[in-house]
Amino acid sequence: MIEAELRELGFTDNEVKVYLTLLRIGRGKAGVISKECGLERTSTYNALKRLLHKGIVSYVIEASRKLFAAAPPNKIIDMFKEQEERARILIPQLEELKKSEREKENILKFRGFAGVKTVLQDILKTCKKGDEHYIIGSEGQLTKRMPTFAEIFVARKDKMKLRARVLLRKGQFSDVRSKYSNVRYLPQEVESKSVTNIYGGKVAIILWSEIPEAIIIDDSLTAETYKSYFEFMWKNADSK
Repeated sequence: MIEAELRELGFTDNEVKVYLTLLRIGRGKAGVISKECGLERTSTYNALKRLLHKGIVSYVIEASRKLFAAAPPNKIIDMFKEQEERARILIPQLEELKKSEREKENILKFRGFAGVKTVLQDILKTCKKGDEHYIIGSEGQLTKRMPTFAEIFVARKDKMKLRARVLLRKGQFSDVRSKYSNVRYLPQEVESKSVTNIYGGKVAIILWSEIPEAIIIDDSLTAETYKSYFEFMWKNADSK
């Protein structure tokens, strides 16, 4: 699980092996690290070089030899803070480029798990603290397919105190259930393989196929139409 999560954070397989080996043995020469993690010496050196650049591995020189050691694990957070700061500087330039090249697109399409993340992060970015959004058809797909991100998403929603009204079939559970969620139930025969989110003048639809697909419709009139449908179903749904 740890190895998989580190890969999700952008570490290569060799970097994961070398970093976890250093955490386990404390510190050591490149040759020792190579032997401990079962990598060729060249591959070990290359992984060490990249980890040094990321700032999560350091070294000291003893008897004219380098001894490598893993930095405290919280350095990983510092690494991403630096990346976030770089992104903050870059984003305004990219926005200006986008503005100059084309008009705003009202429909954005996404594919894959990264696309799902983008859509759900847009909900957090668009909504203000204490806002309410509306969900139709959330039946645990996010929790099943992306469990770690599901926990992060719900935690961030709760931190913002985002309220949610959720419609789903009887016998199903919602990905976004929290103390700020209110759930009502539709008949079991009302089945849907997609999840619809209505928020801040937008509609996001996620299709949980083998490779997930999603779209964001950035149009206030469309959002009002979907909200009207939602309110009708909410009025006629069961609270238990």
